[in-house]
Amino acid sequence: MKQERALRTRQALIESAARVFGRRGYAEATLNMISAGAGVTPGALHFHFENKAAVAAAVESAAAGCLRTVAHEVYVRRTSALQALADSSLALAHALLSDVVARAGFQLGHEALYPTVHDLREEWHAYVRRLLREADAEETLLPGLCRRHAAAMVVAATIGFEILGRDDPQWLSRRTLIGFWQVVLPCLADPKALRDLELQA
Repeated sequence: MKQERALRTRQALIESAARVFGRRGYAEATLNMISAGAGVTPGALHFHFENKAAVAAAVESAAAGCLRTVAHEVYVRRTSALQALADSSLALAHALLSDVVARAGFQLGHEALYPTVHDLREEWHAYVRRLLREADAEETLLPGLCRRHAAAMVVAATIGFEILGRDDPQWLSRRTLIGFWQVVLPCLADPKALRDLELQA
């Protein structure tokens, strides 16, 4: 019982910290704001976390777990690497819209005063590169396509949606992401493979 209560308190602190970091940024966030948002005393916060950097690291770790779960769930039901690439970006956008911890984890990655623990953007970049390698092996990419340039384009655009989506959630909407892929996939996929891809608004 005591262990369950401690886990609930820790999770409440992580979620509160994510909200505070999202609103105020790392520099302006205080431990008092975080503990108050979780409905616990500052002493309870210090029982779980040594300092603000430790709280932020926990937020980043939780966000990294969310990203990996999203990617894994899409990957295991994949029909092709390119389908998984499009579907993963849609699932990631949904997570960023619906999960305050996922949003804060990405935001912390570019906070000047916070030494990031998990580079979520690089994790996403590595996942995109992996799927493009697999698509190349499946012979579904356009002949002669440079995978490095393709990965850079996809990552730059999807991370751009994440940044823009902080102020306007429409940038992370399913319609926006599908519109992006409707433009981009013909530049990536072999025409035969393109006919098999499904993008539903």
